[in-house]
Amino acid sequence: MGELARKIGLFGLTASGIGTILGAGIYALIGRAAGVTGNSVWASFLLGAFISSFTGLSYAELSSAIPKAAAEYSYTKEAFGNRQAPFLVGWIIFFTGTVSVSTVAMGFVGYLNGFFGTPIVLTSVILVILLSSVSFIGIEESSRLNVLFTLIEASGLVLIVILAVPYLGRVNYFETPSGLPGILRASVLIFFAYLGFEDIVNLSEESKNPERDVPKALIFSVVITAILYVLVAIAVVSLVDWQELGLSSYPIALAASKSLGQSAFVAMSIIALFATSNTVLILLIVNSRMIYGMARDGSLPNGLARVSQRGAPWVAILVTMIMSSLFVFLGNIEFVAEVTNFGTFIIFATVNLSAIVLRYRKPSLRGRFRTPLTIGRMPLVPLAGLLSSGLLIPQLNLNAIALGLAVILIGAALALATKNTSQKSYDSVGEKGS
Repeated sequence: MGELARKIGLFGLTASGIGTILGAGIYALIGRAAGVTGNSVWASFLLGAFISSFTGLSYAELSSAIPKAAAEYSYTKEAFGNRQAPFLVGWIIFFTGTVSVSTVAMGFVGYLNGFFGTPIVLTSVILVILLSSVSFIGIEESSRLNVLFTLIEASGLVLIVILAVPYLGRVNYFETPSGLPGILRASVLIFFAYLGFEDIVNLSEESKNPERDVPKALIFSVVITAILYVLVAIAVVSLVDWQELGLSSYPIALAASKSLGQSAFVAMSIIALFATSNTVLILLIVNSRMIYGMARDGSLPNGLARVSQRGAPWVAILVTMIMSSLFVFLGNIEFVAEVTNFGTFIIFATVNLSAIVLRYRKPSLRGRFRTPLTIGRMPLVPLAGLLSSGLLIPQLNLNAIALGLAVILIGAALALATKNTSQKSYDSVGEKGS
């Protein structure tokens, strides 16, 4: 085992957060949201950011006090004082993260297929291997590539805003066919566009100053993407009628084509390639750090915590690469991928609950950042995050919930088996000692 290399500053952490949040989802998601809310889609993005901020601030508080890799695992262990609950949390994150890598990799090939007709499975595996190789080299190189890709994918959204400037004011931006219920319903959908900020905390042990920079990066990434999302939402309804947007599979490209013509579809598809590959890169890094942290803590075999001379957890990266590649061979895992959202809300609920529990059990455990607003010892922001996470779960597809519960049951069985194995080893040592 060894220590990870601390080479990421505030800018790199913030870029990682923005890169994961932006991803490729916004390029398709905004059309569906506009179809529900009409010209007031910007309000749903603003509300989605507000909901996300509750859990984001809980992450900021915990990351400031417990700056470790395998962050959610570490928070749960600190709050509940056993190995079973943290193991289950780590299991859910690894499973959903691995499925996400596979799904986004195939999404990348979907865009690429429009240019070259490449085979989906083979090309997806090659992409996972290539980006894992970057992670093998080191976190500094991975961070630089992430910054580059983030700038490219953000440029596509900035371009839409610029193109819409001559068209601003041509529509009523408060017009909505469904009123406030429609805005609320779309905000649940749009919440998914903000997922990814939580991945920053798993880079804590590779941050130069995690207690200070990780909380700031969390807040900056959500605020920056929220501003960009609201501007893009205003821009697209200025360029295209909201009803037409709601029927389009490529709403951003459609909006760009109103100003630049059909060549915009090609340009936006190329940008989407960078967006999807950037998401794959960050997910590979985060998943490998989860394995590393759990192995170092003893919940997984110690060999998975080995670190290269350049400070990269190479064994954990290798395992993540292999598992992600295996899921790709299923060919079509859209149904399985739906469970990612369910797992995310379960993790968010756990993180918020951990923040609340630690205020009561370990009030002296505190870092540089704490969420505002408390009644006695009860922190209101984590409480709001806990409630919002719970309320969002019923909005998901029932199949996703069922599959998610199955994943949790498997993880619980593994956690119980780990507990029994540890107890037998303990008993065996005790017998030998006597």
